[in-house]
Amino acid sequence: MPARTIASVVRGQRILTVDREMSVREASMRMAAERVGSAMIVEAGKLVGIFTERDALVRVLAAGLAPDTTRLADVMTPNPQTIGPDRPLVHAMHLMTEGGFRHVPVVIDGRPVGMVSARDALGSELLAFEHEQEQREAISQRL
Repeated sequence: MPARTIASVVRGQRILTVDREMSVREASMRMAAERVGSAMIVEAGKLVGIFTERDALVRVLAAGLAPDTTRLADVMTPNPQTIGPDRPLVHAMHLMTEGGFRHVPVVIDGRPVGMVSARDALGSELLAFEHEQEQREAISQRL
């Protein structure tokens, strides 16, 4: 794995931040629109939690909760493990492997500046594959 820094991975990245009072459905819809697998919950600009697609599946749907009335505050992971932008990407991958999670918020002084996911380990190879898949889907929809 190349010695990429977290800063190089999140450079130019648009992050999704939401309020803890937002419903699971609204957050999920925003995640889908932004094509991201997680949202960072912030209060006064500081990270207080994370909500992931896995949380939606396990903590909401599998638990029989209603996504329209369940607040993120009730199902988010509070005070998630974070990483600074100056660290190497491999460090984030170790955190994910050891912690059993797939997203690590990138923060500076508690303020979110990016998100590293397990798929970032594959970098440009994965992006090229995803682009090819999108092109195939678009072509098959036209047929």
